[in-house]
Amino acid sequence: MHPSSTLASRLKALAGSVHRYLFRVAPLPHATGSLSVMVGAGLAHFGLELLAQGALLAGLCLALPATGWFGLGLLCLADGYCRYREYRRLKRMMSRWGFHPRLLLPVAASRCQRDAALAAASETGHLRSARAQFRELGYRWYHLLPDSTVDNPLRFFSPDFLRVTFLPGKG
Repeated sequence: MHPSSTLASRLKALAGSVHRYLFRVAPLPHATGSLSVMVGAGLAHFGLELLAQGALLAGLCLALPATGWFGLGLLCLADGYCRYREYRRLKRMMSRWGFHPRLLLPVAASRCQRDAALAAASETGHLRSARAQFRELGYRWYHLLPDSTVDNPLRFFSPDFLRVTFLPGKG
């Protein structure tokens, strides 16, 4: 085999992996995180320009929201990585044991987790069954927020929510 064809196949595989990671397994966390980082960068840029012009107070007033937007972006990107780990775990289980509705129950309450489960089901040949299971549970495309936060948005900051979000499979 020619070395350039091996390199080309590896680059193609890498591009497929990046596409899967960013756009199929966890599109919402990556989109939200990327947008948050861009807003934070814009605020930081304007704050630095104000500092360069000598407007110390105005520049510092933009630093706080910029930091918040960067922090939100990092949390979203970390959530995307956790969804990728969850996707790999579910894919491994579906490959080994096939489709079982009980595999999807722990990940049904969150759109990001459902996306990861659907990506795993798609790659193991169980997409139709997984979609039917989520539909039977009452979930549709517009159910974006996790179930636990619909009634109480402050639940995003509870230790239980953070544990389930960032330590998949440990619940």
